[in-house]
Order: sequence, then structure tokens, then C-alpha cells
Amino acid sequence: MTNKISLSYLRDAALKNDAISPVLYSEYGVNLGLRDPEGRGVLTGLTNISKVIGAGELNGKRVPCEGELWYRGYRIGDLITGPDNDTMEAEKIAYLLLSGEMPTEAEEMVFRSTLSYCRHLPPNFTRDVIMKAPSDDIMNNMMRSILTLASYDDLARDTSLDNVIFQCLRLIAGLPVLAAYSYHAYNYYNMEGSMYIHKPDSKLSTAENLLRMLRPDMQFTPLEAKVLDAALILHMEHGGGNNSTFTTRVVTSSGSDTYSTMAAAMASLKGPKHGGANIKVMEMMEDIRQHVRDYDDEEEITAYLDKILKREAFDGKGLIYGIGHAIYTLSDPRERIFKSYVEYLAEEKGRQEDLKLYQAVEKLAPQLLMSRAVTPKPVCPNVDFYSGFVYDMLGIPQELYTAIFAIARIVGWSAHRIEELICTEKIIRPAYMSVMKEKQ
Repeated sequence: MTNKISLSYLRDAALKNDAISPVLYSEYGVNLGLRDPEGRGVLTGLTNISKVIGAGELNGKRVPCEGELWYRGYRIGDLITGPDNDTMEAEKIAYLLLSGEMPTEAEEMVFRSTLSYCRHLPPNFTRDVIMKAPSDDIMNNMMRSILTLASYDDLARDTSLDNVIFQCLRLIAGLPVLAAYSYHAYNYYNMEGSMYIHKPDSKLSTAENLLRMLRPDMQFTPLEAKVLDAALILHMEHGGGNNSTFTTRVVTSSGSDTYSTMAAAMASLKGPKHGGANIKVMEMMEDIRQHVRDYDDEEEITAYLDKILKREAFDGKGLIYGIGHAIYTLSDPRERIFKSYVEYLAEEKGRQEDLKLYQAVEKLAPQLLMSRAVTPKPVCPNVDFYSGFVYDMLGIPQELYTAIFAIARIVGWSAHRIEELICTEKIIRPAYMSVMKEKQ
């Protein structure tokens, strides 16, 4: 639908009346974006679910350190076996995040069986909901489906703990199905491609089922599934302060239902400042490929990266995407773990030349940013630097990149929703100071 009504009169009035001087934020001590002047998040809550460390303290000053990510008291590196082990572990780590404990063998079997049961959508849901009004915005389609699932739940508004846990499991299991089917509907109706609606296999893991549902022949290699399984684990949780998880806790605190809460979190994640970074990395790397001839020539690569920084190349924003993080300084532990999987997969797919360019940018971009004093702190590649490349090697369409992030992160959202329900009955209500001028 195209807007043919001129609203310039409202736009101009809003621009005049909604502008607030930056001086006032400083005068009243307001931390924009809930971050202090050094970029640290303003403390708004407590959590037992995870811990993110990107800097330490020395003599009262913040100093860079190697990044750490902990899930329920375990270092993330201790929870993931290497790429040469084809055991699917995302379900076990999901259990850990939700419960706070590692499952026994029997508990893990029951948990996997429950997820398998929950992967089945209501009768005719695919036809009546997912196939209606498909678009390239897969996240919007998934949000619509999540909200519609509430209509099939007689206890949709019941926020008792047992019911919320079941609803969370229903959505954790169902999101991969919603994503795959939403893409196939879009590919068929909008792109005039073929449509495949493969039912999930109860014997397969989340990663295996996602590949099975996306591919025409339903086939995948053990390494492909293992790499996607690792990607899901690394994206599952990242503290309570990231935008979508904070959204989860805010909406939960209002007493809202699980379906509305997760749709709100999805809406937050789909914002390009949050969940779309890997797509920008892919677009930037393609642009670099077109302008750099020799992937071994560090001077040529550095010169082009410098053009990007000077807003003379790529999208004119002056950003090197995938480099730098709001918390991590010297290293992002997720990126370091993921890199070994990338190397294995690049060899299987014959993409070593592409990997060489990624590795060169990974090395040179932080050096360039520091030498140009673009950032006052050390910078490192983040997990999104390689994730788009991995999804591309797996043949996953770009329309699904943010959806895969959601498929992973809904586990963390669910853990935080449960914790918010258990720990507090207070609605989250921060204060905004009015600087409005009174009119006569």
C-alpha cells in the first residue's frame, strides 16, 4: 500500500516541536540509550541466566580484556564440542538456560521428545495463516503467526508458571517451522519459485530439521548440521540488557501473555540496529570483492577499508560492519569459537578464497579503526562477522538470516520471561523527565 496523502504539515510540526537539545540530556544526567558516558549499560536488573564480560577494572578504571560469555555458570567454550563432533547439542543447552541445570540423560530425552511434539502446528495453520499475504519480511510473517497461535490456545492468557513454560517450549520448537514455511510461501507466491512443505522429523534436532525443511531434497551433511547447531547455541542468550531481551522482560512485567511477549521481542530483533548485522556484513564483503583484486595484498584491502571509513565506498555510512561490539573489546568469545567451524565448512564447500578475504578484513579492520582513532577502545570482530558467511555456505537465503537469530534467541527470551515471572511482580516503569514548555 502506497501513501498518497501529503502529511508534510504533521512532519514539519513534529520536527519543530519534538526536537530536544542534547545539552538538556547532559544537564539532567540522562543516559541516552540507557548507557553511561563510557558506553556501559545502566544497571536495571539482576539475572542468574548469563554473564557477559568485555572489560575489567584496574585502579578504578575500565580496561579492555578478553571477552567472556557464561551460560548458567558455564563458560560458553566449555558447552560446545568441536566441529569434528557431530553430536547435536542445542537442545541440551536450551534445557540448561531454561532450568539452570544440565539435564540428565533421561531428562534430555524427555525434553527432546517434548520439543518434537511441539513442532507440529495446528491443523490447517500452514494453509490458513502462513500462506496468507507472504512477503520478503519473514520476521513480520513469523510475528503474525505467533500472535495467531494464541487463538489456538485455550489458556493463552494464563501466566501461571507451568503454562508459560509449556507455551515457551511450543514457540521454541515452532519457530523453525514458521520460518521455513514462511520463506517457502514467499518464494512461491512472490518470487515464482518452487514451494516445499516438509514436515519435521521427530528423530532430528532443531538444526537438522531446519535444514531438512528448507532444502528441496531434505538432505544435509553432518558438518552442515553441526555448524548450524553451534550457531544456534552461540546466539541463544546474551544477557538481559540487549534490546530484544529487555523488551521481553518489560512486556512480561506488564502481565502480558507469552505470545504477545515473544512477538514484541521479535519486533525488537528485526530492527537493523539489533538483528540485521550479518546481512550488512555480507553486503559489505560482496562490495569489497568487487573492488579488491588480490586477497593476499593487505595494502590494497586496507586502502579500500579506509575508503569505506571515509564514506567514499560501500553504503556511505562510514562503518565496517561486523567489527566492534557494545561490550566486547579485545575479543568476542562467540566469534572465536565460531571461526573454527567456519574454517571446516569453507573447506567442505570449496570456499577457501572467500575465507581468506574474511580473515584479512578480520585482521586489518581493527588495526585501521584504532590507527584512525575512530574508536577510543580496542575493537574486535563480533559473532555476526562470520555468521552471514556461514549461512551463505549452507545455502540459507538472506531473507532468513534474522529469523535464524530469532530461532536461537527465543530460548534466552523464554529463560528471561520465566525469571521475570518468578522474581518480581513489579511492572518495569523507567522515568522520563518532561522539558515541555507551558503555553498560554
